[in-house]
Amino acid sequence: MAVVEVSIIPIGTQSASLSEFVAGCLEILQNASGVTYQLNPMGTVIEGDVERILELISRMHEHPFTRGVNRVVTTIRIDDRRDKELTIAGKVAAVEARLAR
Repeated sequence: MAVVEVSIIPIGTQSASLSEFVAGCLEILQNASGVTYQLNPMGTVIEGDVERILELISRMHEHPFTRGVNRVVTTIRIDDRRDKELTIAGKVAAVEARLAR
């Protein structure tokens, strides 16, 4: 299982607000099976099979183009750990446990 952070930025929109595009990308995740996601102020973190996640990110990347945008910058960070289960909650809990010491 992988934990992937993605940020999709449409360039050259009519407004400085991007929430319409973010919402459209998140609808793709809402309707997807096999993944868990968490929206944050600067992007979205997705948990699941890396191949499935990349398939969904490809669809998310295309979304702004369907709304008339001519340029999209997408940044992806992948944490793909194979020696033990990796989850969004587990990553946060590991740091919080160290802070509690």
